[in-house]
Amino acid sequence: MLGPQVWSSVRQGLSRGLSRNVRGWASGEGKKVDIAGIYPPVTTPFTATAEVDYGKLEENLHKLSTLPFRATQATVEMTVSMAQVGADAAMVVTPCYYRGRMSSAALIHHYTKVADLSPIPVVLYSVPANTGLDLPVDAVVTLSQHPNIVGMKDSGGDVTRIGLIVHKTRKQDFQVLAGSAGFLMASYALGAVGGVCALANVLGAQVCQLERLCLTGQWEDAQKLQHRLIEPNTAVTWRFGIPGLKKTMDWFGYYGGPCRAPLQELSPAEEEALRMDFTSNGWL
Repeated sequence: MLGPQVWSSVRQGLSRGLSRNVRGWASGEGKKVDIAGIYPPVTTPFTATAEVDYGKLEENLHKLSTLPFRATQATVEMTVSMAQVGADAAMVVTPCYYRGRMSSAALIHHYTKVADLSPIPVVLYSVPANTGLDLPVDAVVTLSQHPNIVGMKDSGGDVTRIGLIVHKTRKQDFQVLAGSAGFLMASYALGAVGGVCALANVLGAQVCQLERLCLTGQWEDAQKLQHRLIEPNTAVTWRFGIPGLKKTMDWFGYYGGPCRAPLQELSPAEEEALRMDFTSNGWL
């Protein structure tokens, strides 16, 4: 748990608070919560002894709060006052331990029970690289009709699938988020409303700029920027993962710090390859 002494100065600096982020049911409009926008999946900083470094977390959140992300400020506020106001929504990853039995029917049953009992809206989360399981499109379509399921984060990278989900849920109050900056422009073009992007932890301004270009129809400029983000995004996700992301955070003025076991630090050769992915695209 985060003690109030850690968060007091953060709270004072976050003047926008929850009001600009909580929409939908919370404001009595009769709609589901709006989840559109860019979100950074914030990393957890550790000390050399593998303890959570709350001071460095506070520093990172201060820096992230200066960028036009949808949820950084709200996340801090909600962390401080969770018991009083609760979270906007719960992102629920697909159950996958017995994935051979995770049929569409089983997944629909699982998410329906979660959504029925949850006091806050539910966002479906499909991340097949980590779970080995894609949430089937037919299951998404059925679940999109549930009044307490507001959208989905899809990290699979199949933009055809993203477009199909957007198309098949178009009559529902249901939103789709891209799970990576590598296919963010394509997702916007097909009707997604935002993204949860690891790269936003280091190139947050650029990812938000890509969002603005897409939303304002400046597709040629969006394409140029998207091209320059593909290799860095790949580097901090599936190629070098959390160790790569934390190393680049150190380079860009955030605190990445060490990883917790069993993750290992990058080798010198890996670090050089990581740096090349950023320098060759003009970011370092």
